Amino acid sequence: MKICPCCMEEHEVKIITVQEKNIFKNVPVEYSAEYFYCSNTDETFAEEQQIAANDIAMKNAYREKMGLLTSYQISAIRARYGISQSDLCLLLGWGGKTITRYESHQVQDAAHDTILRKLAADPEWFLQLLKAEKGSLSSASYEKYFEAGTTLFEQDHDQYLKSAIMARYARFVHNPEANGNKELSLDVIADMIRYYANSTLVTSLYLVKLMKLLWYGDALSYKRRGYAISGMAYRALPMGAVPIAYESIIDLSTIHYEEVDMGDGTGYRFLPSEDREYAHLTPEDMEILDVVIQKLGRLSKNEIVNMMHKEDAYTETASHDIIQFKYAKTLSLK
Repeated sequence: MKICPCCMEEHEVKIITVQEKNIFKNVPVEYSAEYFYCSNTDETFAEEQQIAANDIAMKNAYREKMGLLTSYQISAIRARYGISQSDLCLLLGWGGKTITRYESHQVQDAAHDTILRKLAADPEWFLQLLKAEKGSLSSASYEKYFEAGTTLFEQDHDQYLKSAIMARYARFVHNPEANGNKELSLDVIADMIRYYANSTLVTSLYLVKLMKLLWYGDALSYKRRGYAISGMAYRALPMGAVPIAYESIIDLSTIHYEEVDMGDGTGYRFLPSEDREYAHLTPEDMEILDVVIQKLGRLSKNEIVNMMHKEDAYTETASHDIIQFKYAKTLSLK
């Protein structure tokens, strides 16, 4: 109940939504506005908060028509990084109240809109801006923003890697002899790698050995069931079977390795993880991987490469060609 300014009586007033038409910056716009409605006089009125909200609605309608970010989209960009309005202005070199105004009553120009869109799409750039202003921020704020930016960058980096990997596998989608009659799954691959890395029976898990374990897992699965586990395609390289796009696959954020100075180069040692759940592997998948681990897990890199070199899959495949899964039928593992 409130005193209604239309009839000057105390009664319950309704809130109604009205489709408004207006002109903003010489551009006609339509938007939804909210008002109080007095049934005694059949009139509407607005209080200060509604007037402000309706003004934002009108300007957001203009923004949408002109292809600019709305005030809510600008707020969402800032919220994505968990950064305050004033600190974001600091990073962008803008006046301290600029973002506050853009999130409320002021429409940004095209140049600032472009910068905000770049910020939304490029967490790496946000981190660069953040590092440049580290001395101007409190240590707590810097760490908070750095953590948020890093998480988003890793997510975006993963998405980019996944898109690039899937693009390289496009030619193998309808080739069961190349993909082992299985659709590629990056989640399955990550689980396979963690399954091997987490096993205490797998020693010295460096890149070359891992590549062979992956192939043996897929090949044994194909031999037993008629389809591979991962959907990866493998080339016959001098050190044996190597998956297509392996260099991108191992950089997915769910796969953990460390670089080791080997004297004549850098080695990649794959590490156990705290995550011991393998949601994307079936019990039958893990049973097959256990056979591979039992037979090959303690072999050295050279031993497993020599073993691979004796497989029909390798001897019958020309150098750098795709290994056909039909050769899994004569795989040495059973």
